[in-house]
Amino acid sequence: MDTSDKVWACPFDFADGLEFDPLLRQLMTEAPVARIRMSYGEGEAWLVTRYEDVRLVTTDRRFSRAAVAGRDFPRMTPAPIVQSESINLLDPPASNRLRKLVSQAFTAPKVEAMKPKTQRIVDTLLSGLEDHGPPADLVKHVSMQLPLTTICEVLDIPEADRPELRRRAIAMMSVGAATKEAAVRAKAELRTYFADLTRRRRADPGDDLISSLAVAKDGDDILGADELTVMAMVLLMTGHDTSTYQLSNIVYTLLTRPEQLARLRAERGLLPRALEEFLRFIPFRKGVGIPRVATEDVAVGGVLIRKGEAVHVSYLAANRDPARFERPDELDIDRPASPHMTFGWGAHHCIGAPLALMELELAIGSLLERFPRLTLAVPPEEVRWNDESIWRYPYELPVTW
Repeated sequence: MDTSDKVWACPFDFADGLEFDPLLRQLMTEAPVARIRMSYGEGEAWLVTRYEDVRLVTTDRRFSRAAVAGRDFPRMTPAPIVQSESINLLDPPASNRLRKLVSQAFTAPKVEAMKPKTQRIVDTLLSGLEDHGPPADLVKHVSMQLPLTTICEVLDIPEADRPELRRRAIAMMSVGAATKEAAVRAKAELRTYFADLTRRRRADPGDDLISSLAVAKDGDDILGADELTVMAMVLLMTGHDTSTYQLSNIVYTLLTRPEQLARLRAERGLLPRALEEFLRFIPFRKGVGIPRVATEDVAVGGVLIRKGEAVHVSYLAANRDPARFERPDELDIDRPASPHMTFGWGAHHCIGAPLALMELELAIGSLLERFPRLTLAVPPEEVRWNDESIWRYPYELPVTW
């Protein structure tokens, strides 16, 4: 079937539990490099779904994130989430300077040093769950609090400010046209908050990550005021989003697969590898993120992408590519280690991935140990799933033990 001239309408609004988006699956098989039109933004874009093609687009310098700045690019949200000064819109070598500064906070020794504090946060949250008694909502008691608390500790954000920052971050991720004004307002409010906070940290630095970035130098070069403000925002939002939703998603996936759950309870050493498989398997978001723009004509998967055209990649589809993963639609915690793309790829691979993995491992390991009889308190079909955001996760996850 020739689909080379077809333009696919891609609202990417599929939100049926954690089932894989059937439209994405159709694109993977019928048009691995497809022309798409999305709900918001001007014109069309390409969508790349094969693992090797995604790897090409995310590592080849002929595809530029910086070229997206100022464009009304095809996207899922009414207003763009990304800001022009963000590291997410920089290309190497410009992005290398920022990444070098920020990655210092997430080295293996730094993350290892955060473990005791994170474990204490986990233990406190699980005690709160236990004190509440069954049935209790895991989302409310654990998932919504652990990653946010951890990243706020790293950034030294006052406890009283955290719920409001969380509300604004959620507002920015909404995909409904009616929420555009609220999303724009939330983004402006976050920016104002972090402009003030970063200004104060620069004047009076502490031991936190924002202070470290404020005083960090690369030769004579330091982060500008706007760069520092946006970097702090990006760290807050990316530092808790994926971990928050994946914690709920992984627990749900485990509790609906008794055999895998029994294996992990019996063999705790399997947990790190199992987590990587959960991250590969679970479609933790909808659709796509920030595109790139071709700076010259490039052939991808046998299709010519012209200079100036926007190109989206699907990490979700790449994670299910049968050319890369045997039996990709099966959750197999014995699967041999193979790099997935849940944390992105190339120059925009998530800097905080080691922190996210540490949080997930401590939270899920402690949950299994402390609640050996943990089960869902409602039938799986009664769990309500988010349908308003780019993220996929349960609104509540009632559990009992």
